Parts: sequence; C-alpha cells; structure tokens
Amino acid sequence: MSIQILQYEFLGPVPLDEWGPPMEKLVYLIFSRDKDNFNIIYVGDCEKTDDKSFFVQHSHFKCWVQQSKSEKSLYLAILPMFESNSDYRQNVINKIMIHYKPPCNSTDVTEVKPNYVVRKTEEPSLEPKKFSCLCCGSEMKSEKILEKSTLYRCTGCGISDTKLNY
Repeated sequence: MSIQILQYEFLGPVPLDEWGPPMEKLVYLIFSRDKDNFNIIYVGDCEKTDDKSFFVQHSHFKCWVQQSKSEKSLYLAILPMFESNSDYRQNVINKIMIHYKPPCNSTDVTEVKPNYVVRKTEEPSLEPKKFSCLCCGSEMKSEKILEKSTLYRCTGCGISDTKLNY
C-alpha cells in the first residue's frame, strides 16, 4: 500500500505498533486515523536506527497520542531516500510542513533550499566569437553586433546565423 503526499510516494500507512527496525535515510509521516481518514500529525526524518522503541521514545510521542486520542490510531508511512543527505530530506519535510501544517511539528519552518545550484553568468562579451559554418565549414564573420545577439555571415556560402551574446 502507498500514499501520495505532494509529489512523493510514501509506503504505508501501517499501524505504528506494527513497525519494526531497521530504518535508514528516510522521511516518515505519523498519521492519526479517524475512520477512513488519515491526518498527518507529524513529519520527521531518520538517518539510521535499529531501535525498536524509536517512535515510543520520540520527544513528540505524547503529542501524537493526544492528537490521535489513542496509540492504536497512530499510523506510519515512510519515504525511503537512500541516496539523500540530511539537507535534502529537510527540504522534503519543510515542503510537507508548509502544505499540511502537522500539529505536532514545531511552527519554525526553516527556509526551503533549492535542489539546484545557481551559477553566476559571465558578462556578455562584445568580442565576436569565431566558429565554422554548419553548411560549408568556412569561417563565420561577425556582421552586426546587436544588444543581446550578434549576426554572423559565412565567408564561403554567404548563409547568415544569429547567436546570443553570453
């Protein structure tokens, strides 16, 4: 069985008391079950554990029981992320916290870091670049430099081409 939360496919939910170790590099959700409804009450991550009492000894366990009214109403779903680092898992947690606002998570949501790196671009060069004509292989000469592009003309066949200045 699986459940989709945002764009993530979690395994479960299963009753929390049926869970057994080990767990490694994953994001987990604690649900409160009310008839056929599962409400997210906590989201967290785990680097690695073999401890059978991992959830029972969790610092938010009392909150989970209060929210669900009973330990029997607590359910677990996991999102294995074997190749992930702690920052990536934290980003997933933050996205879920922002969207679902689980009552047992702290209200402090750390800033979501992008999953990409922004590279600085170089200033556009006004110096025309040299390259060969795709049609005949002759040199393309700069004919006109515009604000964001340059017009080139082939010295062999006369075909023209425009390139962005970057």
